[in-house]
Amino acid sequence: MVFRFDSMARATYALLLSLLCVGGLVVRLGLDYLGVVIVLMMTVEMALMAVFMVMHMMNPAGLMPMSMLHNTKGAAVVCGGLFVLLAAGIVLAPWPHRRGRPGDDATRALGESLMGPHMLTMMTLGLALFATIVATVVLATRRGRYDRFGDALRAPRADDPARGGVGR
Repeated sequence: MVFRFDSMARATYALLLSLLCVGGLVVRLGLDYLGVVIVLMMTVEMALMAVFMVMHMMNPAGLMPMSMLHNTKGAAVVCGGLFVLLAAGIVLAPWPHRRGRPGDDATRALGESLMGPHMLTMMTLGLALFATIVATVVLATRRGRYDRFGDALRAPRADDPARGGVGR
């Protein structure tokens, strides 16, 4: 559906849907931690991408119709060739046989193989990045909820700077 929509914003959310399906498949494979990380990371990434499209694209909000397809014949040839190459690799590759049993906790084993002794560092880095994102959003807003309706939130109308401050 990413290539069927005629707007970048809609294509972004179609891509999000496909990535959520990939995260769901990873969860179904028994790698809960990795699947949840994929879902969370892709959700935030696609939401930020849509926000930046609304802010910076030439057409309003990336919603104006546009063609998402470029060089369709060349792309079809490249994709077909790549598919045949990968399928041949799957069929012709000497696949190893499993030796032993998988560990009791697949999530822990995956975390240790990906991060090694740096798991605490990565968790701390994740919290620091999250705090940075929250602080950036807080600092980017010029006014809070108390600025619009006064300290007691009892102003009859909102003091909206875009309308010349009508409330006060």
